[in-house]
Amino acid sequence: MTPAQREKYTALLGVGSGPPGLDHLRALVRAHLTRVPFENISKLWYRATLGLEGLPGIDRYLEGIARYGFGGTCYANNYYLYLLLLSLGYDARLCGADMSRPDVHIVVMVRAGEREFILDGGYAAPFLEPFPAGSAAEVTVSLGNERYVLSPRDARGRSRLAMYRDGLLKHGYAVNPAPRHIEEFRQVIADSFLPSATFMNAVVVARFEEGRSLVLHNRTIIETRGSLVRLTHLGGREEVVGAIERQFGIPSGIASVALPDLERLSDPWG
Repeated sequence: MTPAQREKYTALLGVGSGPPGLDHLRALVRAHLTRVPFENISKLWYRATLGLEGLPGIDRYLEGIARYGFGGTCYANNYYLYLLLLSLGYDARLCGADMSRPDVHIVVMVRAGEREFILDGGYAAPFLEPFPAGSAAEVTVSLGNERYVLSPRDARGRSRLAMYRDGLLKHGYAVNPAPRHIEEFRQVIADSFLPSATFMNAVVVARFEEGRSLVLHNRTIIETRGSLVRLTHLGGREEVVGAIERQFGIPSGIASVALPDLERLSDPWG
């Protein structure tokens, strides 16, 4: 990442450049979660218009945030957050995480002071604070009817995250702590563009604030404030496209090109 790219990135986040430390790290994470959404509209749009089947370059990624309200899925959001941290002088590493298959998710691990933390801006979850990776007790984040529980490290040094909705385990992952290069994920990223891939057959846009979230999950808008959850069910493509622009600021012209067949949408956390 060049100095100019770093300056543009931090300006978009509204966070200054330094010095590295826990307070600054917390500010960066909070800004990234609130200003850079988890979304797959850009993924679908870049594939439809550019034939892209990999990560957008850093300049395209930053331009997407600035012009269209884009963010990305785990690969883009977490990889570029990792590069930003390195550019700012943090001791950070990119790590894989196991879901249904090994290393199909990526997260960032970073050291601040004497402690190590897990960052994840690519899980469509309210992780506005860094997760302490070495905690001896469970760490829980709750919002609405969802609860995320990070368990203490196991004997292999792996941290496990479990996501519960209405008390039922719905999803999760196990972090593999070894440092990785983004090139090692080239195939899994390419696979994420296959016709059968999760985010080729779903629509998810998620924004978070303190104690609040706004999520488009296929044809449902989910508004959460504290423990209160409000669902708004949408109709056809026009209504979904309008909600994407109105609620999330992603232009309707982009969303209408990006959207997959609304009749065969799947649940990423089903």
